[in-house]
Amino acid sequence: MATAALIGAGIGGIATAIRLAVNGWQVTVFEANARPGGKLTDFEQDGFRFDAGPSLFTLPHLVDDLFRLAGENPADHFRYMRLPEICRYRWNDGTRLVADADPEIFARNIEQAWGEPAGHVRAFLRQSAFQYRTTENLFLRRSLHQPGTWFSREALRGYLAIPKLDLFRTQHAANASRFQHPKTVQLFDRYATYNGSDPYQAPALLNLIPHLECHEGAYFPVDGMIGITSALEKLAQRLGVVFRYETPVTRILVDRRIATGVLTESDERHVFDRIVSNMDITPTYRRLLPDEKAPERILGQPRSGSGLVFYWGIGKTFPELGLHSLFFSDDYRKEFEDQFIRKTIADDPTIYLHITAKYRPDDAPPGCENWFVLVNAPANEGQDWPVIIARTRQHILTKLSRLLQTDIAALIRTEAILDPIRIEQRTSSAQGALYGTSSNNPMAAFLRHPNFSSRVGHLYFTGGSVHPGGGIPLCLYSSEIVASLIGKPGNTTCR
Repeated sequence: MATAALIGAGIGGIATAIRLAVNGWQVTVFEANARPGGKLTDFEQDGFRFDAGPSLFTLPHLVDDLFRLAGENPADHFRYMRLPEICRYRWNDGTRLVADADPEIFARNIEQAWGEPAGHVRAFLRQSAFQYRTTENLFLRRSLHQPGTWFSREALRGYLAIPKLDLFRTQHAANASRFQHPKTVQLFDRYATYNGSDPYQAPALLNLIPHLECHEGAYFPVDGMIGITSALEKLAQRLGVVFRYETPVTRILVDRRIATGVLTESDERHVFDRIVSNMDITPTYRRLLPDEKAPERILGQPRSGSGLVFYWGIGKTFPELGLHSLFFSDDYRKEFEDQFIRKTIADDPTIYLHITAKYRPDDAPPGCENWFVLVNAPANEGQDWPVIIARTRQHILTKLSRLLQTDIAALIRTEAILDPIRIEQRTSSAQGALYGTSSNNPMAAFLRHPNFSSRVGHLYFTGGSVHPGGGIPLCLYSSEIVASLIGKPGNTTCR
């Protein structure tokens, strides 16, 4: 039977394993950690459960599709609910806004909050939907590195739409021209952070991201975000995929420019017909392919942003907070300059707060909440992280205590911390960057590594550090691209 190896059990790796198994491959997944998920995992501490990584779930049909592909009913194995609101926003001056899941109500709420005409928001969201629908089949579901992509029907539609896609301005410049109030601009600039970017540098095409929340909806898995990982791991196992945990791969074996297998840390050699790396593309080349010529231009691209997370078990409940809450900074431009130019964290950071206990009360003891507190951080470049972490922790506590009118520090019953160094150690993400290379230039999509090797046959790449990018939906799209490139056993046209 034709065999395939997956290196890494992140969400992109598991999804790729499922697709290959459905296509008739015998798949083995090698994972260095004791559990699957990569960044999409969880942990428990002192009676509190925390989703450790991604906290926003959009496009759930991409997960459902994997069950349907395997001939199963998704609802039998994976359940989720559509959220009635997307996020609760607050500013230092006391302004509050609830982003309702209904885009019409959302637009009216913005108008009522600070006078931005609802029509401006409606027009923006129509443009966001247009950008997404025009680019999805061309840029997200296909390899950008095969000629057929550029001569497809979708490509032709994309070429005709170029004047309307807003490709030549920054995201902030586009938003500043569309909206009259700075809070509206800031709110929609925020979506650049969904792939670790800076709205003052990133292209306006990133304005397609709000469509996913405002039209497609935001969702919550009933088992928490870890439920995505758990459900897909079980599906893969039902399809015969073998998971080998605590089994780091140390080398991809190459013979006459063909990938032939993997070498594990215990010096075991395993022969496979196809190899797919779900490891970050930089350590894939530096550690697993040291004898192969690396694509230095791609690997040398600036890193995306990272994050600093405080997991706090809080000994009180806060009805004014939602599943997703965000506390904006006063000077957004300076915050991004601190992150991407000065390589530090601003003294007044925008704070994202995720509390799964709002929907899963058992995630915290009675009368308590499990706080996932995130601020944007630069990738690791040797900064003095203990100093940055301690300073940022105090700034967060001061800001939240003032806005919530409660001494938050006194309520912390347990604490864990995730910073760029720990992110790199736990997930092999180069420099702790959450999304691989940065999207802070108009050509960023074309500077991501392709989903296959042009130099080594039978070698492929999936996950957030390669095309089409980071985040759960893009990792799932990545698995679709890789599976289509590999095809079924006996497919002599695949690479």
